Amino acid sequence: MSTNGFRKAGATVGIAVATGAVLLLGSGIASAHVTANIIGESAAQGGYSKITFRVPNEEPTAGTIKLEVALPADAPMSSVRPKAVQGWKASVIKTKLAKPIESHGATITEAASSVTWTANPGVRINPGEFAEFELSVGPLPETDQLVMPTTQTYEGNKVVKWDAPPPAEGAAEPEHPAPVVALAAADASGDHHAPAAPAADSHGVENTAATTSTSDDTARWLGGAGLVVGALGLGFGVGATLRARRAVAANKVGGEQ
Repeated sequence: MSTNGFRKAGATVGIAVATGAVLLLGSGIASAHVTANIIGESAAQGGYSKITFRVPNEEPTAGTIKLEVALPADAPMSSVRPKAVQGWKASVIKTKLAKPIESHGATITEAASSVTWTANPGVRINPGEFAEFELSVGPLPETDQLVMPTTQTYEGNKVVKWDAPPPAEGAAEPEHPAPVVALAAADASGDHHAPAAPAADSHGVENTAATTSTSDDTARWLGGAGLVVGALGLGFGVGATLRARRAVAANKVGGEQ
């Protein structure tokens, strides 16, 4: 192959690899949305657990200053306690039920209907960052999943509602899905400390590990970085090969003279 051919081939491969890296790195950012996860906890119906809301900031210049989570009225929970977050004030709204509900031998007359986190002055989730907000909840209702519509408020009063219900199987995923967590059935013996149910993302898709989302994001970044390094290495290798061939050719010419 001629010198120009080597150069063109190396340039083409380098551009293709670099483009793939950009697509991988960008895919994690493009898919960011508010999610709810059960991390390192059991999530059996009738038991208690911790729900973690992961909130990324998708605005390029404005910060997130408020998060409101609506809890399902048809699956009430009598105990909902937010974990303290430095710089944020949490408030829980309880609503008296029109009809008391019997749940695992207890009568529930009121339940939490929403939880709101509001940032103190000067505090926000910055562009390009995310924050996590946690709730201790229970007893978990007798339902397969909790769908929790969430409202994210940015500086400048821009509001994004993550409230679309999980899509039917085979249907297109919504643009702003509501956070969802899956619940495991209660143990027949009454033991509610069953193995943790797979966390479901806001598309209603179960994750086989609580850290799947974080692992996937990390894999994308590492994979993209590896591709870029590979492209650079390939370029250096092609350059070294060309230099070596030119040196051999020059030595032959000198020997013939």
